Amino acid sequence: MPKLTSLQDAIAQHVHDGDMVYAAGFTHLIPFAAGHEIIRQRRKNLILARATPDLIYDQMVAAGCAQKVIFSYMGNPGVGSLRIVRSAIEKGELDWEEYSHFGMISRLQAGAAGLPFMPMNQTAATDLESANPLIQRVTDPYSGREVIVVPALTPDVAIVHAQRADANGNAHLWGIIGEQKEVAFAAKRVILTAEEIVDESVIRSDPNRTMIPGFIVSAVCHVPGAAHPSYAQGYYDRDNEFYLAWDKISADPALTQAYLDEWVYGVKDRAEYWQKLGAEKLTKLQVEARVSAAVNYGKY
Repeated sequence: MPKLTSLQDAIAQHVHDGDMVYAAGFTHLIPFAAGHEIIRQRRKNLILARATPDLIYDQMVAAGCAQKVIFSYMGNPGVGSLRIVRSAIEKGELDWEEYSHFGMISRLQAGAAGLPFMPMNQTAATDLESANPLIQRVTDPYSGREVIVVPALTPDVAIVHAQRADANGNAHLWGIIGEQKEVAFAAKRVILTAEEIVDESVIRSDPNRTMIPGFIVSAVCHVPGAAHPSYAQGYYDRDNEFYLAWDKISADPALTQAYLDEWVYGVKDRAEYWQKLGAEKLTKLQVEARVSAAVNYGKY
């Protein structure tokens, strides 16, 4: 079956009410377009897992999509708290589990490897053990010392945004790499969005950059600009103005709803979203080319 499909169809087919969804990406390549499509399709009772929830989970919680969040660091990066997620947790409206960054990655590594848990060295974050009974200590059978263990994380759906991919889902990522590879192998289904869909020969030309192999991908979607207001290295910059603006928007329920009505429910897809953002914003976020040196993968 062809994997190349629209984002609307990918979300409709692969994201169901009650699913655990992991939207990957650290600092950049955050799949905002997929999060907005989930909101538009009015998915409910989702468990939203992510090392850094970022603004996308604030928006999804505001839209009523979530019953629980699983996270490590939670905040509006460089600005402050995620007001909506934090408020929902404090009011008892949203269940939650918190881990360290390494704890979250270790959970995904266990899930990707088919293991029930992953051991970790002890950290200074002992308060997390008090707050989260899923973080346990066991005795290392080889040394006799205590180690931390965290349970495997196996999301129903992983959503990964990449710079380029072929129609089979083989994807190139570069720049700051987060947990994309681990969550893709840990998840039951993978939705891949990409800035560009390229010929298979482009992917084969640089196999070391293929972070996501096509055989684990369920759907491939061509969605240029899918990461805004985060960034995609080599394509567009981070929209820092929006991260600052969201702090004020999210402090007011009426402004939050107005944002969702205008920028999520009010546009049909990411192309219309960018058209609404306008040429001035696109120009402001453009980046200059900085091409790496060529790599020779074969020599006589």
